[in-house]
Amino acid sequence: MNAPQTVSPIRIDAQFDSGNIEVLSIDGATARLGIPRDHMSEFRQWFHFRVVGAKGRELTFKIVDLATSAYPEGWPGYRACVSEDRDYWGRADTTYDKDADGGTLTITYTPASDIAWFAYFAPYSMERHHDLVAEAAASEGVSCRSLGTTLDGQAIDCLEMGEGETQVWLYARQHPGESMAEWWMEGALECLTDPADPLARALRQRCSFHVVPNCNPDGSRRGHLRTNAVGTNLNREWHEPTPEKSPEVLAIRNAMDATGVDFAMDVHGDEAIAANFLAGYEGIPSWTDELGAKFYRFEQILARRTPDFQTAKGYAKSAPGTANLSMSTNQLAERFGATAMTLEMPFKDNDDLPDAAQGWSPERCKLLARDCLASLLEWLETAKD
Repeated sequence: MNAPQTVSPIRIDAQFDSGNIEVLSIDGATARLGIPRDHMSEFRQWFHFRVVGAKGRELTFKIVDLATSAYPEGWPGYRACVSEDRDYWGRADTTYDKDADGGTLTITYTPASDIAWFAYFAPYSMERHHDLVAEAAASEGVSCRSLGTTLDGQAIDCLEMGEGETQVWLYARQHPGESMAEWWMEGALECLTDPADPLARALRQRCSFHVVPNCNPDGSRRGHLRTNAVGTNLNREWHEPTPEKSPEVLAIRNAMDATGVDFAMDVHGDEAIAANFLAGYEGIPSWTDELGAKFYRFEQILARRTPDFQTAKGYAKSAPGTANLSMSTNQLAERFGATAMTLEMPFKDNDDLPDAAQGWSPERCKLLARDCLASLLEWLETAKD
């Protein structure tokens, strides 16, 4: 008589670039998990882990205690990202029960292979970041410089190109868990460095570009949602950045002071709103209707150019004189009179144009980047003197 075969439990780990999970228990192919906080911070929402021993098994993950996560409104309607090759990222069946075990996200998935990766959004590793920077810097007419050093000793990379008078700053991942922002950057740089792309040629004639693909390398590598190595939210440091808390912002702002800023886009992701939208600089002390009209005109151009962008959903506008100048968009509009903006992309999907297989995805981030650049060219060409 044959002895009954025992099925080994799955193995879960996150000790890699941008990994973040706490394994509370494993029972066969079912696991109870928690999300650790960012170091020296209360923020917690980002997860990224891999599973081994998973082939053909229905995996069930219960991520608990999410009612006290950074943005609990981000879980209803959300579906976890999953990949078996770390190239294509689809979505797994996911439900959220706010009343179960302090708020529980349940993910179910049956891999075809022995190993699978799960994440809050398709990750953008520091290794991929270095590949992106290297490829862009090798392109004709592109230079790369380090604006400064992070607290963990990483470089703050800035790619520069173009010979025009309009100073354009594009920067992303102040909040490192918003990895869609660097996928957007990959799309933008692929466009801008393509010598055959007429859009890139026209923009580089008109503009000087300064592109910071990742403002927060330390948080990215550590698997943080929102902060750097010492728990600082960089997008609340732009009024008074310091070497001790926010050297990243200090380095970038100093570089901006040296060049000036005419147009700036700060690229982010939003946990709760299932749409792409822009936030402007209403409420800054130097607000004028003329300055505001520049932002609104760009917003309308982008909305006309792509069905993946809309203007109905977004953040409430600040009342006159109440803008938070610690946030980069407000600071740059006030400091330089720049047309500055924050682009927000969803962790969920674009509900107005949903994709059942992938939700909002790296591929769509990259396409939106090109639409943003095309909108910038039209915005420049139709500007009133």
